[in-house]
Amino acid sequence: MSKTLLQSGLVVAGFGRHVLVETATGERVICHPRGKKSNVVVGDKIQWLASQDEGTIEKIEPRKNLFYRQDEMRTKSFAANLDQVLILVAAEPEFSENQLARALIAAEAEHITPIIALNKSDLTEPFARAWARLQPYRDMGYELISLALKPKATEAEANVETSASLSQNELLTRVLQGKTTLVLGPSGSGKSTLINTLLPKAKVLTQEISQALNSGKHTTTSTTWYWLDNARTTALIDSPGFQEFGLNHIDPMHLASYMPDFKVHVPECKFYNCSHLHEPGCGVINSMKLDSSQHKISLERYRIYSSLFAELSEKRF
Repeated sequence: MSKTLLQSGLVVAGFGRHVLVETATGERVICHPRGKKSNVVVGDKIQWLASQDEGTIEKIEPRKNLFYRQDEMRTKSFAANLDQVLILVAAEPEFSENQLARALIAAEAEHITPIIALNKSDLTEPFARAWARLQPYRDMGYELISLALKPKATEAEANVETSASLSQNELLTRVLQGKTTLVLGPSGSGKSTLINTLLPKAKVLTQEISQALNSGKHTTTSTTWYWLDNARTTALIDSPGFQEFGLNHIDPMHLASYMPDFKVHVPECKFYNCSHLHEPGCGVINSMKLDSSQHKISLERYRIYSSLFAELSEKRF
């Protein structure tokens, strides 16, 4: 096959075995991989070959990372070649710290920068409680931002920009500028409102994709790449599936290295293969006994670690 026939492309939506590929000129074409199995994900840079009205994926370029989760049943790949993951949680309903920790660990394992956004800052007391719960994550060095996302009920409301919404948009623009960002958020966190705030025409774009797929010919797209600027330098990826977050791909003995509050104490351990659960001379356990440690591990974080270590160890036998 002549290499001159191959074209470069970016995967911007995934639906079953088919993907939507954006060409260098901004056109979009449906492509499918050779063979029965597809491991192409949104964010992949590919080489494809035109064939009538669709295309065939011939090569996936090397990835710099792949953000995914894995449980007993399946592996769910969210997206590839990310700069950061924006994890959106809300003051109400109360978010799961266990779920948050799992997403952070998956990001750390792939060297992807995580950002935590706490929504519903307008709910004074619940927000204050949630913000306090996130103190250990601020201490670890994670960037935390507060939001008060409000769905626009009417088109007129959507066209009215208040000073609060403007400052919020400016904050999000600063955080996202020039980056490729995957947005994750459990049900009730306000993820759809976030997408619609940044992309008022998101629904229209999704409908256009459905039309391009010729309705029932393909399954509905589950992960979608959106450009936030005309220069195509800032991208937002929307993906569902944050309710469960398996980490079966993580080696339990490496778990502490993906948790910044644990990682700082690992060099203090007496044994190189310390599990940080019961060994004498464990730097992690000793740090928890100190009343005034700059990098003290919270009891909740240690509980999460212990539970995850047991879960991941069990999967390997």
